[in-house]
Amino acid sequence: CPRDTRISSLIFPILYTLLFITGLILNSLAAWAFFQIPSTSTFIVYLKNTLVSDFILTLMLPLKILTDSGLAPWQYRALVCRFSAVIFYETMYISIVLLGLIAFDRFLKIVRPFGKFWVQNVTFAKVFSGCVWLFFFGLSLPNMILSNKQATPLSVKKCASLKSPFGLKWHEAVNYICQFIFWTVFILMLLFYVVITKQVYKSYIKTQRKDSKIKKRAKGKVFIIVAVFFMCFAPFHFSRIPYTLSQIGNKIDCNIQNQLFLAKESTLWLATTNICMDPLIYILLCRPFVEKAFCVKLRKFRSTTQEN
Repeated sequence: CPRDTRISSLIFPILYTLLFITGLILNSLAAWAFFQIPSTSTFIVYLKNTLVSDFILTLMLPLKILTDSGLAPWQYRALVCRFSAVIFYETMYISIVLLGLIAFDRFLKIVRPFGKFWVQNVTFAKVFSGCVWLFFFGLSLPNMILSNKQATPLSVKKCASLKSPFGLKWHEAVNYICQFIFWTVFILMLLFYVVITKQVYKSYIKTQRKDSKIKKRAKGKVFIIVAVFFMCFAPFHFSRIPYTLSQIGNKIDCNIQNQLFLAKESTLWLATTNICMDPLIYILLCRPFVEKAFCVKLRKFRSTTQEN
């Protein structure tokens, strides 16, 4: 089934180039700032891991831009299918899990501001973050190894054509696992924010002092996490299942396959904007980051949404 790449080879390379430049600048600044901030809380640990994930994803974009635009030789397309695209998706799902962990951390801070649970231990956060990286590496490695069919100018047009029969089955299984992970995080985040919304509303009603307005705004900023999550990742996951099914089956009309491909590419670009949206979380919720990145000293106040 020939793939219609007229749109994907003209428009998306430009959009991804803009993302790459913006993401590289923002994440380089974030890396410089976080390098100076000690990992004294679970919140900082999760933010640092998110930054690493975003930075790796950003570095995968140039090869995608060159191959999608047709500027690179077809052999580079095989490299994208076997390695960089796999790393691209791996880091994207790591970011999804880490955003869920950040939301959970903020949930605990707002609901139990004076409590201290074992999941809020810095050592736990470091170990758990490491386990997340290892888990997704374990899922991704077979996708690299099992894309072992001989690459030709024709076969590299669809990455699925490079996979062995077992590789296609593994790809399908990984897709369902990743879908399960996303929707689990999605549902948990909804539950967290229902409770957070109630807490913020109660605080707004009960507290009428003038100086409390700053704290109210600080609590309201926590909603940036759920906004970034839904805007970036939800559309892609609505379109990914039918697209993957079209890749592993042989009974779908070529027209529909091309439409699904275009929908997947459009929502994938939207998901990639996460590398530029995550810095908003650092700026709005992490006071030490703002102080280091912009060389300013912010007024200190007790807040459940900001980390000292």
